[in-house]
Amino acid sequence: MKKEQRNAAVQTISRILFIVLGATLASVGLEIFLIPNNVIDGGVTGISIMASHLTGVPLGVFTFALNIPFLAVGYRQIGRTFALSTLFAVGCLSLGVSLLHPVAGITQDVLLATFFGGIILGAGVGLIIRNGGSLDGTEVVAIILDRKSSFSVGEIVMFFNLFILGGSGFVFGWDRAMYSLLAYFIAFKVIDITIEGLDETKSALIVSEKYAEISQALMDRLGRGVTLLHGEGGYLGASMNVIYVVVSRLEIAKLKQIVHGFDGDALVTITNVEATGKRFRKKAIH
Repeated sequence: MKKEQRNAAVQTISRILFIVLGATLASVGLEIFLIPNNVIDGGVTGISIMASHLTGVPLGVFTFALNIPFLAVGYRQIGRTFALSTLFAVGCLSLGVSLLHPVAGITQDVLLATFFGGIILGAGVGLIIRNGGSLDGTEVVAIILDRKSSFSVGEIVMFFNLFILGGSGFVFGWDRAMYSLLAYFIAFKVIDITIEGLDETKSALIVSEKYAEISQALMDRLGRGVTLLHGEGGYLGASMNVIYVVVSRLEIAKLKQIVHGFDGDALVTITNVEATGKRFRKKAIH
């Protein structure tokens, strides 16, 4: 087997294992924490929880059956790999909630269940998304609608979920609907952390006449390499050097301190980026 084929096989196996782990965590978050306390998730899973409660049909049946139409559309519109990864993840979730359903919930404290259930569910969903899949058919619809409207995927998903979480008020009571909204918010934030990591990467563009001093200070005091981009002012037409540097989220405050220590009028713009490669590794500071 060639090296490229071996690497591809390892990556595929790794993705499968992480999707299984993510679905397992999501199942635990739902069946051990949220569902026993009548707190739901958003999307198709939330609809499935309400439908299961009203009809007595096992939750796993609904989570799988209701996602199939969305996955059929996603297969055509988004791509084969995403659709198959999502189908596998949904299948694992359906199996997981079915196996865990007879297990009693850990706590009857609704606030504790909401908090920890949201964290565990968010971690599981985040792992699945990070490895190319999804657990929710509404995200497929949101991706398709995003191409045909001015709304983002996140805005469309939020729109769907407001109706779904609001609907839980008629099924479980309005206090549980509010707990469901809290669980959804917690899960949403944990999904971001799981996908991006705690140590988010930021890029900074710095415009200053004292670029040489600032560049040297960033290298000496942060241990980060910098790149000088040659530019020209649009108003005066004067040539200038713009500093480009990639740092961690925790280093942003130090970066601003260094820059404004040399030039209080320097322009600093900061954006989120995904950085890989040896060049991003921090150099030792002597």
